[in-house]
Order: sequence, then structure tokens, then C-alpha cells
Amino acid sequence: MVSDHDHGGGRPATGRPPGSPPRVLVAGGAGFIGSHYVRSLVSGAYPAWAGARVTVLDKLTYAGNPANLEPVAGALTFVHGDICDEDLLARVVPGHDVVLNFAAESHVDRSIDSAGEFVRTNVQGVQTLMQACLDAGTPRVVQVSTDEVYGSIERGAWDETAPLAPSSPYAASKAGGDLVALAYARTHGLPVSVTRCGNNYGPYQYPEKIIPLFVTRLLDGYDVPLYGDGEHVRDWIHVDDHCRGVQLVAERGSPGEVYHVAGTGELTNRELTGRLLDILGLGWERVRHVPDRKGHDRRYALAGARLRALGHVPRVGLSHGLAETVRWYEHNRAWWEPLKTPSKDAA
Repeated sequence: MVSDHDHGGGRPATGRPPGSPPRVLVAGGAGFIGSHYVRSLVSGAYPAWAGARVTVLDKLTYAGNPANLEPVAGALTFVHGDICDEDLLARVVPGHDVVLNFAAESHVDRSIDSAGEFVRTNVQGVQTLMQACLDAGTPRVVQVSTDEVYGSIERGAWDETAPLAPSSPYAASKAGGDLVALAYARTHGLPVSVTRCGNNYGPYQYPEKIIPLFVTRLLDGYDVPLYGDGEHVRDWIHVDDHCRGVQLVAERGSPGEVYHVAGTGELTNRELTGRLLDILGLGWERVRHVPDRKGHDRRYALAGARLRALGHVPRVGLSHGLAETVRWYEHNRAWWEPLKTPSKDAA
């Protein structure tokens, strides 16, 4: 993996010859979703951008992991840095044709305990990145976000015009970042689109989120903690289907618009837990109910007609995707064991 902190001498983004591979900057490209996008892009999963020259910018906080990029390490440029660093962005952003922002603090529980970093990265960081893209004349920008900005919905599904009503500091910070990005589109004409997605799952997900947390605890012989009555509903989507949606927006989305990457199946947390137990051949004695977290939204759901109109169709069925994900964690202990906290996992 190459480290390069000086991109300032590159040709302006608008100077790319027609038909040549794009120069793509992926902020947060060492995290779970960002790294899947990078691995897919570099391996040729998105034919329109075949041969893309890829730069990954990542701060490598606890959830940003260089090991996530090892399969494609020789095919990209890696920059260790923060999207809040104006001077660094002034050197890195110019020369890229597309900038995608996956960088975020993303764990709700952590935001409840300490919200400051979430506001810094998810709001100030987005503003700093949008300004750098504006200054560099970047032709295409995508801000990757979450369904949690809408709060809870009892029935039906949100479309892209639904009002924002976030419940947690994490969700509020993502809503703030989205609004900043869209303001740059409306005020300055920055060609930025926003994508919002439901709960992702798949390989390389940091083991604080429910699926890898539960699977790795069960594999290690521990019980799993289920919040409240377990009837909170989430719409699940495999990370590959999410990243293909982001790619479609990057290629064909309209600046200033929001696009939903809708999931492939709603499950209560209790139903999800049951499926994971079944895949591993374990019983409900391995589950303990714990007090619900503060401000826990009851249900999320997205309507995805706008992205479907661009041709997005999820490919990974929920049953198959969950089974495949569990098997990945079974076979990749060397990746996740160093990330676990023994004292907390044994609780």
C-alpha cells in the first residue's frame, strides 16, 4: 500500500481525457462499507470505471482497518489523514474526478456516551470536504448517509422528501452533514448527491454492530445481549448491494438529489437473532435481554423508487447473505479476534 500526502501537482480533475479511467478519491475507504466499495471498484466490479485510479483517505480510527484493504493494497494510493484537515484536503482532493465520502463516526451507542467526535467528523468533516471539492472544481461528489436521519416510522416507508427527525446524536450528526452537502449543491452548484441506506451487513464489519457482535460472541461461547423486547425492526441490505447503489449514483445521479438504497428484508432484532442462532445451530439459552438503549428508534424503512429508476436491483437475498456472512466470520478469526475487547466480550 503506497502512502502519498502530496497530490497537489496533479492535473485538474476537469482535465481528464474522454474515455480515460477516472481518478477516484474514497474518504473513509478503510472502514466496513468504504473498503467493500474500494475492493469492488479495484477488482473491476463496476465496468464503467474499469481501470480507475483510486486514492483512499482514512484516519484509521478504531473502525478503520488497513487489513480491510489488503486484498487490493497494491492497486491504490493510501493517504492516512482526517477529512477535517483543510491543508491535507487541499493537497489530496485536486486531480480527482470523483470524491465519495464514506468517512463517518457511525455507532449509535458511542454517540450517546460521547457525541463530540460525531459532530466533528460527520458535520465539520463533511463541510471541510465539500469546501475542498468546491475549491478543486471536483466534477462529481457523493455523500454516503443513513436512514437514521429520519427517526422512527410506524408503518410504510420514507421517500427522499421525508422530513429529518433524528433521535440519536449519531443520526443528528449525519443529518447535519447531509444538509451541509446539499447546501453546497444549492448555494455553490457543487455537483454532490446524497445516498441514504438501511442496516448493512457482510464481511469485514467491525464487531460492535449487531450481526458481527452476536456472531463472534456466539463463536467464542458467550451469550448475546438483546436490547429491550427485541421487537425493533430494521431493513437489512448486503454491503455489496449498497455499494452498487452508491456506484450508480456516482455514475448517473443528479446533483443536489437524495437517493435511497432500500433493503431486501425487514426483520425484528429478535427475528435476526433467531436466524443467526439457527445458522450456528444454537438455542435461545444463549440470549439474554438487556435494558433498551436511550432513544432507540422502533422501525426504519426506505422507499427506493428513485434509485430503482437508475437500474438498481439488489442481488443478495437476505437468507443467503446472512448465512454467507456468518461463515465468513467463522473462517476469518484472524481478522476479527484482534478487534475484540476481552473484558467486555466476557460480560
